[in-house]
Amino acid sequence: MAVIDDHNLFVRGLELLLPEVSQGRASVVATAGDAAYAASVVRHAVPDIVLVDLHMPAPGGIRAIQSVRRAAPRARVLAMSGDEDPSVAIDALRAGASGFLPKSSDAADLLQPLLSAIDGWVVLPENLLAALIEQDPRRTAPVVTDSLDAADQDLLRMIASGTSTVEIAARLHVSERTVKRLTAALLRKLRVSSRAEASALAGSAGLI
Repeated sequence: MAVIDDHNLFVRGLELLLPEVSQGRASVVATAGDAAYAASVVRHAVPDIVLVDLHMPAPGGIRAIQSVRRAAPRARVLAMSGDEDPSVAIDALRAGASGFLPKSSDAADLLQPLLSAIDGWVVLPENLLAALIEQDPRRTAPVVTDSLDAADQDLLRMIASGTSTVEIAARLHVSERTVKRLTAALLRKLRVSSRAEASALAGSAGLI
């Protein structure tokens, strides 16, 4: 995991606690306290997950997410913020984040949801999930169920349950490239820009 955050004590807390609570499955392999260096850090460290604080000095967390997605498209980006305004998190999801974690001053508070994300789950607070569903009244359960065939619904269920691209490829007996193509097509059908938004629709449709 790479951490893009300018709060040194918070980052240090994650570095110390994460290996212990994950029983050695996860650790912080790279950090950056300046959003401008996010891309170069992940390009060098090649982490599976990148944790990005949205409230950083210019160029800021949203720009950091965008640069990380370009530099390391295979990495999962998790945004974090102490701001309770759902619009902040929604902007992060639109920029390419695959999940969102509420942030407190204590790194220990973030560990449980972070472990769920490491295990492949899409992590979204309840208020954010509700905001995603309510943001566009056309994005309702009937739209999802009526517009998708059985194969698309199965793919949506797997995405919403946090199944990784590699695992989906194994289940469908296709290549990872094919899964990415199918996922992109599904997002277009749903008129969403991220797996997290698709997961929110799956929840509203009762598919999970």
